Amino acid sequence: QVQLAESGGGLVQPGGSLRLSCAASGSIFSTNVMGWYRQSPGKQRELVAVIIGGGITRYAESVKGRFTISRDNAKNTVSLQMNSLKPEDTAVYYCKMVIDVRVYWGQGTQVTVSS
Repeated sequence: QVQLAESGGGLVQPGGSLRLSCAASGSIFSTNVMGWYRQSPGKQRELVAVIIGGGITRYAESVKGRFTISRDNAKNTVSLQMNSLKPEDTAVYYCKMVIDVRVYWGQGTQVTVSS
């Protein structure tokens, strides 16, 4: 059984940085798509960034130039480096992976940007 474990959330001041990580464990043959989503109170979950097996990345317009997604295939991990954080980035961040054609979600980690 595959499980995803996220880490790295917390409280940061506007303009600050955080790095989120998500590691997959269990029986894994191949991992294709890895991504990060976020959900704020009263809003739908939205895509933040995604990276596929070939290293191609896509970002939400609101985070382009500030966030960077990366992956380590050997360790089955995906990370999200978040710089120049804004209050509107406050949300629960979830990692998502497509592993052996099944979709898995992490439990979520809170990111709060506030002075």
